[in-house]
Amino acid sequence: MMAQMAVAMPLMLAGEQGMFHFPSADELRLQPISRADNEADWPFSVDDGTLACVWSGGQRVVMFFEGRSEGLEEDETFQPRQVIVTTDPMQLTLGNMASRDLFRPAASVEERIRLVAPFATLGQKLCDQPAGARVGHGEL
Repeated sequence: MMAQMAVAMPLMLAGEQGMFHFPSADELRLQPISRADNEADWPFSVDDGTLACVWSGGQRVVMFFEGRSEGLEEDETFQPRQVIVTTDPMQLTLGNMASRDLFRPAASVEERIRLVAPFATLGQKLCDQPAGARVGHGEL
C-alpha cells in the first residue's frame, strides 16, 4: 500500500494521470473545427470534425474525430474515425494506420507533418484548458 502511494503521489501532485488511467467523459477537452472555404492547407479528408485532448498511456494526446455525415439520420449509429494529431513521425504514420484515409493525400511524411503541425499546436492549447472544457470555434 505504501509503495503504491509513493508511486502515485508525484503523479497526483503534478496533476497527471497514471499509465493505466481510464479517463471519464468529463476529462475530455473538445473543440469543433472546420475547413474554411479558402483554406489550402487543411490536412484532413473531411471538411469538419472535432479536435480533442484525451488521455492515452499516461499522457495527453491530441486527436481529430470526423464529424457526422449530413446524410445520416438521427437514429442511425455513427462511429467516427479518428487520427492522432502530432508532429511525431512514428505516431503520425504508424499510430494512424487504421484511419489514415482520414488525412488528405500527402506526397511525404514531411508534408503531412507540415500540414498537421498547426493543428497539433492548437490541440496542445486545448489540452491546457480545464478538464471537461468545450471550446467554441476560434476561441483558442
